[in-house]
Amino acid sequence: MGLSLEVSLRLTVAALMQATGQSQRGVAGALGLTQTQVSRRQSGASAWTLRDVDVLAEHYGIDVLDLLGGPTRACEALIAHREHRPDTEERAAR
Repeated sequence: MGLSLEVSLRLTVAALMQATGQSQRGVAGALGLTQTQVSRRQSGASAWTLRDVDVLAEHYGIDVLDLLGGPTRACEALIAHREHRPDTEERAAR
């Protein structure tokens, strides 16, 4: 049996934070929460909400299904998003 969706989401958020160098405080700012609220969600003391999932996906520029697909899928989507951003393509053309 695999990980629960709740555990998978916590691992995914941790992986995305690591990949982007973002702190809980940064994630909290994007969500309109406090760092303590994000910490409670990441520790499992509180649950991530569906609104949180929507905002997290938008914040990282990935699809909700990629976010819910686990750390590997989310990080791959993050990399693909970053590689296809217009500002990245402009820098590459210079």
